[in-house]
Amino acid sequence: MDDCCSTQLLDGDGTFNVEGLDRFVSTTKLSDCGLSYAVVAIMGPQSSGKSTLMNHLFHTNFREMDAFRGRGQTTKGIWMAKCVGIEPFTLGMDLEGTDGRERGEDDTTFEKQSALFALAVADIVIINMWCHDIGREQAANKPLLKTVFQVMMRLFSPRKTTLLFVIRDKTKTPLEYLEPILREDVQKIWDSVPKPQAHQDTPLSEFFNVEVTALSSFEEKEQQFKEQVAQLRERFFHSISPGGLAGDRRGVVPASAFAFSALQIWKIIKENKDLDLPAHKVMVATVRCEEIGNEKLRDLKSDEGWLELEEAVEAGPVSGFGKTVSSILERCLSEYDMEATYFEEGVRNAKREQLETKALDLVHPVYVTLLGHLRSKALEDFKSRLEQSLSRGDGFAASVRACTESSLVEFDKGFKDASIKQANWDASKVREKLHRDIDTHASSVCSAKLSEMSVKYENKLTEALSHPVESLFESGEKDTWVSIRKLLKRETDAAVAEYSTAVVGFELDEATVDAQVQNLRDFARNVVEKKAREDAGKVLIRMKDRFSTVFNHDNDSMPRVWTGKEDIRAITKDARSASLKLLSVMAAVRLDEKPDKIENVLVSSLMDGAITTQSSQNRGVGPTTDPLASSSWEEVPPKNTVITPVQCKSLWRQFKSETEYTVTQAISAQEAHKRNNNWLPPPWAIAAMLILGFNEFMLLLKNPLYLMVLFVGYLLSKALWVQLDVAGEFRHGPVAGLLSISSRFLPTIMNLLKRLAEEAQGQGQQQQHQTPTAQKPYTVDSHSFKHESSSSNPTSTVISDSSVSSANVSYSDSGMEYSSPSQMHRRSSKGEVEQS
Repeated sequence: MDDCCSTQLLDGDGTFNVEGLDRFVSTTKLSDCGLSYAVVAIMGPQSSGKSTLMNHLFHTNFREMDAFRGRGQTTKGIWMAKCVGIEPFTLGMDLEGTDGRERGEDDTTFEKQSALFALAVADIVIINMWCHDIGREQAANKPLLKTVFQVMMRLFSPRKTTLLFVIRDKTKTPLEYLEPILREDVQKIWDSVPKPQAHQDTPLSEFFNVEVTALSSFEEKEQQFKEQVAQLRERFFHSISPGGLAGDRRGVVPASAFAFSALQIWKIIKENKDLDLPAHKVMVATVRCEEIGNEKLRDLKSDEGWLELEEAVEAGPVSGFGKTVSSILERCLSEYDMEATYFEEGVRNAKREQLETKALDLVHPVYVTLLGHLRSKALEDFKSRLEQSLSRGDGFAASVRACTESSLVEFDKGFKDASIKQANWDASKVREKLHRDIDTHASSVCSAKLSEMSVKYENKLTEALSHPVESLFESGEKDTWVSIRKLLKRETDAAVAEYSTAVVGFELDEATVDAQVQNLRDFARNVVEKKAREDAGKVLIRMKDRFSTVFNHDNDSMPRVWTGKEDIRAITKDARSASLKLLSVMAAVRLDEKPDKIENVLVSSLMDGAITTQSSQNRGVGPTTDPLASSSWEEVPPKNTVITPVQCKSLWRQFKSETEYTVTQAISAQEAHKRNNNWLPPPWAIAAMLILGFNEFMLLLKNPLYLMVLFVGYLLSKALWVQLDVAGEFRHGPVAGLLSISSRFLPTIMNLLKRLAEEAQGQGQQQQHQTPTAQKPYTVDSHSFKHESSSSNPTSTVISDSSVSSANVSYSDSGMEYSSPSQMHRRSSKGEVEQS
């Protein structure tokens, strides 16, 4: 069996034993019970056997009366003990007996207070009464219950307390006749007490459950008494369960808060004046002191000095506010003391405290307004000092600390000046608000400065990256992204180093600095990615420009002349390969240094795709899967994809369509050049001339004079050829050439004959002087011939870029082969010299 633990909760004077209750709660571990506990209190007349009943009922150790020493007061105040062997955890409270001679006839205040306390705290209240008191008007604690019921309804909310009437020393009258009488008496008490407006129609059952039981005499029938008590004890097991004695209780306080709750309830009961009617002098003192206090409060409200001070505070801070207000309040309270000095001291002091409280309530709003002015002024001074400090170039964090300290010192000085002697007001909340406002402003300025710095370095990064990255994209070389990554790392590291140095004065934590630096790095990366996506929209134009540059210029960047010996297929393949490389560069963002197969896929699908498909079909293999029939690249995250495979395929188709005209023009120019420079007859004609002209050839060999005549004729023909520029004239067409030659033929012959005559008649000295002159037309004409032939040849024209977008002819590059453009240009130039 558990040991019983008890303590005195209230002594005879009504003092609450706080320390004893705390030790009791700690010893019994009441705090661990939660809501699973019950409180049982017992009340009744003095020497009625209350302690004896509690000890037998709950195995407690309350002090019992010694009948051999006479009848008198045994329990003083209220005692509390743990009920042994009862589930759930149950507390027993033994109240001082009522109607005792020790208290006297008139001292019934504590009886009322203790009874009300028991009803407010306990879940079950045992009312111990004598059987012979049933039916009596002044017995069975009826007057006490009447007063307690009235006050309880006014002070406490309904909590459904169980009233267990225990009839002691039961007579032969059956219990079924006694119980209705008791219930009727309790109901009459309830109906007769005046009730508050909120409980006018509230039934007794809302506040109390009434139970009745009876016990035999302990002295005459002890064994029967113990058996009946044992049966009654069984009713207290699981009393808080549904159907138990306290099964429908409400508003239960957790066990951990029981001690605090009991103390507060006792304070409420002690401070309630309805339980103790004041003496006549107290009543008089109360009324008169309250009148004096109200009069002095009215004088304070109309005091000119106070009104002027109140008006001044509305405009701004007032120096000496606390001293002035303290003087006004001191005068008001002194006047009250002089007029109330002869009244009862307790009432006088209580009303003085009320007057002081009301006067301070009148002053407090003005005091709060003054503190608001002080706070606003300190905050404005902080802002001004911080701005000046930052303009001098001081560190941000150091400036904030110094300015904050100065502003708080200024506020504390103003608060000390505003302090009122009669009040113990704390300005810590206003000071904390000032500190929060300062921190908020400092954070705002810090964010603005950091944002300004971030914008500054972001602009620098944008300027340092945009144009170089665009230039690298225009070049479109194999190492473009390598160069971009190096450029990005170099510029980002430089910006981060400068930024990290600049934010040292802010004394930011490492995580914040790392976050800002990461934002800067992300911004730089976004600049490159954004530039890549912008330039991706120009990729078709750049591909055409790249094609035009490679196709129309040799390795020395000289314009290409189509003489008929260039390998147009190889040149076209080189130009398209260069354009395709540019497309592969722009297809994805490659800032993570991860390898990809975009270029290989594009080359195999767009440059070699037709060959691969044809060879596969020739081998009998099924059609291959198109790697470009997808919306994403392998090994490339979707976020890094700029041009999808499907878009690349579409761009390449459009690119080939728009560059086809350039290739066609080059082929046409080459064929035209070949036709214009091929003056020899066909091989079969040469062979026929050699066979049929053999006799004539032998005749020439036998007669040298014919050879001389032929030689002179060749010279004249050559001279006429050069002078008339026959090849140049016929480039403009046969009809135009014949007309031009026929109009110049006769003057040219006359000019040649004249020059020959002059050379034949001249002297030796004249011959030396005229020989270069005679040869000059031939030399000049030969050069002119070559120049005009070159300039007038339509095959040498370089196809302009404007022609690229004008063709809609489809062309396949599956059969093209590549060769060096510079070698072909040198060969064509050499061929022109030989032909001339």
